[in-house]
Amino acid sequence: MKERLEGVLDRIHKAALACGRDPRSVRLVAVSKTVGAEQVRQAVAAGVDTLGENYIQEAREKIDALAALPVAWHFIGHLQTNKAKYAVRLFELIHTLDSPKLAAELDRQAAKAGKTQRVLVQVNVSGEASKSGVSEAEAGQLVAEIAKLPHLSLEGLMTMPPFFDQPEKARPYFRALRRLRDEIQQRNLPGVDLRELSMGMTGDFEVAIAEGATLVRIGTAIFGERQ
Repeated sequence: MKERLEGVLDRIHKAALACGRDPRSVRLVAVSKTVGAEQVRQAVAAGVDTLGENYIQEAREKIDALAALPVAWHFIGHLQTNKAKYAVRLFELIHTLDSPKLAAELDRQAAKAGKTQRVLVQVNVSGEASKSGVSEAEAGQLVAEIAKLPHLSLEGLMTMPPFFDQPEKARPYFRALRRLRDEIQQRNLPGVDLRELSMGMTGDFEVAIAEGATLVRIGTAIFGERQ
């Protein structure tokens, strides 16, 4: 585990330097879906400080079991509106806000919990029907609506490109998200600072870093192939 993690961190470091970025501007989210609590404990001991989960029920059990660990938990899976209250209780950052309805419910639940919920907007840059996320055309409007909600803190955008065997083929999708972020930033919407770009996974994170990723979501390269 420690060797795999160090290898990933070294690759992140080198990828950032290769494109003239400060390696500290890229943070690792270790994707722990389907990984048992003991393996997660080992990863934290090895140096992981942020974990990403895809499923509310699985995450709830794991977070309870590992409550003493000094880690941040991020939600990176598709979030149904009826699970918003659990997501607000469990996660520091939700990467997958993709509709006005979900935004309103997260805001309502955050108000009840007495917190400001940190969120990213998921954008379906590829337009694939199988993927969640708001379209590029509608992303700016959703950002503007979220900015009006007092209990949400919008911090950036997230995307998942199509799966490719060759990482370079994912580059246009990462570039499109960065350009979209820059376009929305130029509108100077009150309360909007899209400093985070959550993009890049085990197979393509170096390309994502070259295109501006600040959060890379990596599971297989740390925990091994899923069972």
